[in-house]
Amino acid sequence: MNPFPFSDSNKRYHTYSYALRRRFGSKVSRISLNAGFTCPNLDGTKGTGGCIYCSSTGSGEFGGDPHADIRSQFAKVAEMMGQKWNTEKHIAYFQARTNTYAPVDTLRHFYEAALSCPGVVGLSIATRPDCLPEAVCDLLAEISERTYLTVELGLQTIHDTTGERINRCHTWADFLTGYQKLHTRKIHVGVHIIDGLPGETHEMMLQTARELAGLDLHLVKIHLLHVLKGTRLARSYLAGEFPLLSLEAYVQIVCDQLELFPPGFILGRLTGDGAPSALIGPDWSRKKFCVLNEIDKELVRRDSWQGKRYAGPAQNETDA
Repeated sequence: MNPFPFSDSNKRYHTYSYALRRRFGSKVSRISLNAGFTCPNLDGTKGTGGCIYCSSTGSGEFGGDPHADIRSQFAKVAEMMGQKWNTEKHIAYFQARTNTYAPVDTLRHFYEAALSCPGVVGLSIATRPDCLPEAVCDLLAEISERTYLTVELGLQTIHDTTGERINRCHTWADFLTGYQKLHTRKIHVGVHIIDGLPGETHEMMLQTARELAGLDLHLVKIHLLHVLKGTRLARSYLAGEFPLLSLEAYVQIVCDQLELFPPGFILGRLTGDGAPSALIGPDWSRKKFCVLNEIDKELVRRDSWQGKRYAGPAQNETDA
């Protein structure tokens, strides 16, 4: 019997799929969109070259064509997703690069276009925590009052030494400032972290999880570091400058992190998706469902679940 309360399957963690079904009454798909934005560590404002793991698409490999308008992108991606999921409800997801890094009027144009697409019940916006000026936060607060909005902040790690190594060009303090701007406006905050970053130990990755467990987050995405062709990370890896995690090590890290998170945190992702044609490694990451199955099996083996080692106040499902 599954001891985890926020589940209607064998999953011992709070899946995004479960949370959306509970909120909207049925399956909800995410439609990835690409508005063609740039990033402050691409355009020279903070740095150049981007984060060392980013491909030329800025994490938009599975999104729409930035040369097409938002409604056309949405229709094409939704049609493809329809072959996988039988649902008429969708989250429009601005995924590639930094999706709050533009004038407010430009942002409003793109966000409203996405919200006008058929079946859209919510909006997810991926961005950097240092790209949240007050006027943009006010726009996000306005939208949050009208729809289910999650702003997903790319943190990757709390450790600024690692941040410098990966050319992140913002700090843990910057993240906390951005988080607070959103939190005070009652906007759902999501956070992306990456396990296996160069130089990080198992304990460093758990420290990231412990710090996040103390925040009032809506969503967490755990990504596996994967190496893509053409990136600076690839050059570093091929030069033998750091190792990749084994499947066994990754499973142990993720399960340890899950135990530290509050039960109410929604887990939007537990592994990473690299475009198959561009992936250098780890090769085991190609079999996403095998990775998820190994995580499930390890939680059962431990007789454990999300939040088992969480030391903070109780959090019920309606808080999430």
